[in-house]
Amino acid sequence: MKLDSKSVMEGLDKMYPNPKCELEYETPFQLLVAVILSAQCTDKRVNMVTDELFKTCKTPEDFVKISQEELENKIHSCGFYHNKAKSIKSASADIIERFGGKVPEKFDDLLTLAGVGRKTANVMLSEAFSGDAIAVDTHVLKVSNRLGIVKTESPYECEMKLQKFFPKDKWSKLHYQMVLFGRYTCKAQKPECENCIFSAQCPSSKVGVPTAEKEKKMKVCSKIAKNSK
Repeated sequence: MKLDSKSVMEGLDKMYPNPKCELEYETPFQLLVAVILSAQCTDKRVNMVTDELFKTCKTPEDFVKISQEELENKIHSCGFYHNKAKSIKSASADIIERFGGKVPEKFDDLLTLAGVGRKTANVMLSEAFSGDAIAVDTHVLKVSNRLGIVKTESPYECEMKLQKFFPKDKWSKLHYQMVLFGRYTCKAQKPECENCIFSAQCPSSKVGVPTAEKEKKMKVCSKIAKNSK
């Protein structure tokens, strides 16, 4: 039996009734910096870096003043530090010059900032500004495919499908539920199907499936997850 939206929401509510963003921040701007740093990096690592970074750099003005080299050194362990530092400094300058020093609250305005794509803009809308948005990161794309909700390697196509599949007022909560589900249960390499509430209905479940078929299914899903990074 194919999973419908109600079944998915009920299952996720049982596993993660009160999901929340695992990035640590105090202001919308700090969240923006943290989300930019989180690209292909764990939230745990980002929090370790920002714990020190935000002691001296808290505002757009602070990031404009700091040199590119110094910022790169501070965020080095997050990976892709050169491009991330460049994006953060550029976004900071734009926020000051074009938006009066405050992170814009409109989706289209957010997309004009360096380092901000649809995923980051959606995270900002839902987390910082309490809007209805569903951000598609690696975890969301992976579990959406595994649960059979979508069949695509495109984050954009996945986002559009999820918007139609789930009620709008549930988008933001579902984003974090799916992230946590993908991070702690439906893991990329070794999904814990035996402990998954969806195992009986999930088309990718390894429970009760012959070994050869299990490997074939997981190979396809792992490819999707890898290509989405």
